[in-house]
Amino acid sequence: MTHKPYWKPSKETIEKSNIYKMMQQHGFDKYDDFWKWSVRGKKLFWTETVQNLGIQFQEKYTAILNTSEGVENAKWLYNSKLNIVDACFQNEKNSIAIIYQNEGGELRKITQQQLLNLVNQIANGFIEIGLKTGDRIAIDMPMTVEAVAIYLAGIKAGMPIVTVADSFTANEIEVRFKITNPTIVFTQDVIHRNGKELPLYAKLVEANAPKTIVIKTSEEKNNLREIDCYWAAFLSDKTTFETVIQQPDDIITILFSSGTTGVPKAIPWTHTTPIKCASDGYYHQDIHTNDVVCWPTNLGWMMGPWLVFATLINKATIALYNGVPMGEDFGAFVQNANVTMLGVIPSFVKHWKNSGCMEQFNWDNIKCFSSTGEVSNPTEMEYLMQLANNKPVIEYCGGTEIGGGYVTSTVVQPNIASTFSTQALGGEFVLLNEANELSNKGELFLIPPIVGLSTNLLNRDHFEVYYKDTPTYEGKLLRRHGDALERLENGYYKAQGRVDDAMNLGGIKVSSIQIEAVLNQLDFIKEAVAIAVEPKGGGPSNLVVFYVENDSELTLEEKLLQTKKSIQQQLNPLFKVSDLVKIDEIPRTASNKVMRRKLRELYQGN
Repeated sequence: MTHKPYWKPSKETIEKSNIYKMMQQHGFDKYDDFWKWSVRGKKLFWTETVQNLGIQFQEKYTAILNTSEGVENAKWLYNSKLNIVDACFQNEKNSIAIIYQNEGGELRKITQQQLLNLVNQIANGFIEIGLKTGDRIAIDMPMTVEAVAIYLAGIKAGMPIVTVADSFTANEIEVRFKITNPTIVFTQDVIHRNGKELPLYAKLVEANAPKTIVIKTSEEKNNLREIDCYWAAFLSDKTTFETVIQQPDDIITILFSSGTTGVPKAIPWTHTTPIKCASDGYYHQDIHTNDVVCWPTNLGWMMGPWLVFATLINKATIALYNGVPMGEDFGAFVQNANVTMLGVIPSFVKHWKNSGCMEQFNWDNIKCFSSTGEVSNPTEMEYLMQLANNKPVIEYCGGTEIGGGYVTSTVVQPNIASTFSTQALGGEFVLLNEANELSNKGELFLIPPIVGLSTNLLNRDHFEVYYKDTPTYEGKLLRRHGDALERLENGYYKAQGRVDDAMNLGGIKVSSIQIEAVLNQLDFIKEAVAIAVEPKGGGPSNLVVFYVENDSELTLEEKLLQTKKSIQQQLNPLFKVSDLVKIDEIPRTASNKVMRRKLRELYQGN
């Protein structure tokens, strides 16, 4: 892998950046010195960042940070009163809030005032059907204008939003609803993808969803359950709504992330979490007023809420393409919407490179790309840079329980494909080896407090998950995250995957135990182990299954087909098994833990 810069910032790029403005204010010439100050002068850094982002308070905080209950229970914006949605409507009324297009459709725009009116109509709709502050509202639908408006309306009305990815099976939806117990759900009748109509409302009925509001997008007639109704019948005519003011630690969203058990962790975001999203967008993706930010995602993944807050709080435009971001229709959308920051997962880029489908478009308006969700491949990222006439890729790695990234890049440093140039501003971590010694390659531990870090889980003991038995560093409590990193000779970082039993498949984090629970139901499998294997040359992980066999007459092809079908039907149609390997016994440690690393080495050795 080359460690030479593939892109270097011009003097003009540096001087126009948000980072440079802050460096100038504090007399810093070198970025590294500025990052160190953002950590050592953390309170001042976050005080000024909150000002830069224009966060609005009904009552201002008495302290930016209070750690009287320990750094693991840090309270940001202490004693303030606010609603973070108010900070999403700071631009001019006639500025474009969202530019959007349905697959095969026309480009359309809505202004900030139009979005605010829709948000208020929805918030009034909640009240009119009898919801009250604290009731939970679930959203299971594609990333559309309506989805964004419902999301903001729930938070504005003091009703936490439960987000579920539209790709989940009925079984996975039901698991999430049992954990969070939403009062109502918003969905579409179907999802339109590649000319096909995929059922969505039907999955919610199968998942025993509570009262469901259905947005009709198809000509097909739906037989709704008696308790359900269509969007048109729900939406209020009233376009004004008084924001519900809350405490900073009140829950605004519940997201899900897979840990090392089969049940997903329910992670609450509060009114302070979006400040992390917006801060990263401001400094690292360098989002400016009226920029156009596109990141194909869904509210069920953290990048959905991230996109909403990082864009709107920074007074930029969200670009939403309702379709598959793989083909020419999406490329034309990026061109015609004048996208300035395009977010990707490496799987998209691999497809674009192999097909050459995006080379016909003029993407010169793009100022930078950003990549997250999977380990990327340098050759593919260098190819991506060239699609916009040599623009940097801001590699971005973090987590749902962080509200953003812990390691990333900037537009003021040379860009080296598939590497991170810096720890995220305002946050700090250390790398420790297996002996818990400082190392250039090892497990990453965060040093709290950092804005955005979760302090609570709905269905697990938060301290046990993130802090129990973690080592200390220079007397500081460390927070577990589960990623492994390598620090390169030039001070940049390279991702090394996960150290626990979680894996990233197509940008979706899933527990290997969840996958194994499905596989172990197959007749030909006595016991299965799922591992993620990084391909030679880097890039998105492949899902490989090792199994001990029950006597079976099936051919390997038939077994592989059964394996693929069961995972796609019971977990997620986006998960693809790349290989099935028969072994005599599962290697285990003395304490009976599966030795996944040994299986990974065995597979890569072959």
